[in-house]
Amino acid sequence: MTILVVEKNKTVLQEMTELLEQTLPGEQVLTFTDSPNALAVARENRIDVAFLDAKLPEMDGFLLGRYLKDLYPTVNLVLMTKERADAFEAMSLRSSGCILLPPQKEAVGSELNDLRYPLGQNKDRRVFIQTFGNFELFADGVPVPFKYSKTKEIIAILVNNKGVQTTNGEMIACLWEDEGDPKVKSSYLSNLRQDLQNTLSDLGLTEIIIKQRGSMAIAKDKVECDLFEWLEKKKQSRYQYLGDYMNQFSWAEYVHAELDEIVYAEDE
Repeated sequence: MTILVVEKNKTVLQEMTELLEQTLPGEQVLTFTDSPNALAVARENRIDVAFLDAKLPEMDGFLLGRYLKDLYPTVNLVLMTKERADAFEAMSLRSSGCILLPPQKEAVGSELNDLRYPLGQNKDRRVFIQTFGNFELFADGVPVPFKYSKTKEIIAILVNNKGVQTTNGEMIACLWEDEGDPKVKSSYLSNLRQDLQNTLSDLGLTEIIIKQRGSMAIAKDKVECDLFEWLEKKKQSRYQYLGDYMNQFSWAEYVHAELDEIVYAEDE
């Protein structure tokens, strides 16, 4: 586990470090007094829990927290503040919690025992798929790089179809709509599928795709996905649909509308 602590006051930073080392001996604790350096290191190291000073200069704890969530959607954010009013803003960030300064051992222990995303869950699932907001595919907390942007779009199409086998023709229709020569598009799709195979193979993740002749599907049991969990658990899900879904893709509008209808029906 890697814990990030960002606190402008060096005395408080030292107190937090000592409390964490007492509570979780042997775990890695990264400490910083400023946001830019903390964010730079976070880009190179997966962060499981981040204790962030709400009043950091340059980039406050709320903005830093948003950047961290972009990097690691299941990071546990705990805001640290002297002002109780900041707790309300922490809720809007969908943080794990908030503690009042100066830090107390009981408060730190309580937050670590009640994390929003319990540590160790889904250890066998290295892949997290984000559909609420912009679509992104993460492997071990890092966005997966593909040679072609449309390769990632293929994954999005498969997720949008919720595990149902999707034919080459259906993928072509989404990727290019009515543009271009069908033979050229079919050839291009073959290149994209090869890029997908190569990228997932390099990461040891080929099992997340179920391939049949002329079609593919996402293996729902091999990935963690906000859409799949929300559809199953609704308000009990760790992920909540707030009106945004795969914002990059126009073809996603039909499922987007279905999600809105589910929300309206739940609220009635």
